[in-house]
Amino acid sequence: MTRLVLTTGDSAAGCLLRAGVADIVIPLGFRFVWGELPSDAKLEAMLGPGSLDHFPQHRLGEFHLKGMGPLDLCERCEAVELWFDPAPNTQLMLAQLLDYLSSRESIVAKLTLFQADVDIAEQAPETISKWQPPGVKISKDHLEAASMAWQAYRQPTPRAWADLLDRDFSVLPQLRLTVPELLEELPMSVTGLGATEMRILELVAAGNATPFDLFPGHNKRNTRRVFGYWEVGSLLDGLAAGPAPAVAGLEEGPFTDEMHEDAARLARYRRSKLSLTALGEAVLAQTEDFSRHNPIHRWWGGTELTNDNLWRWDPSSKALI
Repeated sequence: MTRLVLTTGDSAAGCLLRAGVADIVIPLGFRFVWGELPSDAKLEAMLGPGSLDHFPQHRLGEFHLKGMGPLDLCERCEAVELWFDPAPNTQLMLAQLLDYLSSRESIVAKLTLFQADVDIAEQAPETISKWQPPGVKISKDHLEAASMAWQAYRQPTPRAWADLLDRDFSVLPQLRLTVPELLEELPMSVTGLGATEMRILELVAAGNATPFDLFPGHNKRNTRRVFGYWEVGSLLDGLAAGPAPAVAGLEEGPFTDEMHEDAARLARYRRSKLSLTALGEAVLAQTEDFSRHNPIHRWWGGTELTNDNLWRWDPSSKALI
């Protein structure tokens, strides 16, 4: 029997492959917490025929054929396991995947979910017996909860996602935790900044901060987990490089591949000594609104946030504004 694992990214796939949990391990690695969501056609292309042509063919075992995609493997393998960790982007990936597969009964019948409560990529393969979650067969309840969440996240306003706070997501407990975490990344009602941006200001205010002190990661002070490396770098750019910056002292940018490929620029970025501007101090004290002084344009799920369409979240009253 050929066992296939679909998991969250290259690092997680490497861990599971070294642990020998399956014959074939495929990383998905979509990013749904940043930027405009892919269209249905693009999502289908990312999962459909040919999407694994770039994948090391020796890792596909007997299915090392051109034109293969994850769905083709799901059809051909006798058992399909979904190994997902608790990060919000990962939970959105799980919701999208289950929604996409819900009409494919032949695949759904093979699905078993392994919902880890740790970051799979950070685990040593030899310790898998200590953190391996129990396998749960995917049921109609899983599919309905996932579809509800994915469709809500794609809407042009956050209303449907906020309504999920009152829904029963006990079958997907990590997805249930993701609902408020993503709402907290909407601009706050008073400051116009999301939770990760406010945490960046807090860490800068503490003093002696360089840019990489602000990034999330293992044993880091920024424990917010919605955004990853490149996304937090972009958020810091927005706080430091607008018409009215909240953060001063950032010596380089923007946070792009080009900057990382230039050793001198990256070194200048690393050694930047950051501090709050007067506006940054006022925003952190919740007496000023960052969006009153700077342009806002980013995506939150299917919602395009701009100064004229600035959906906000009040964490104290848990109210969408």
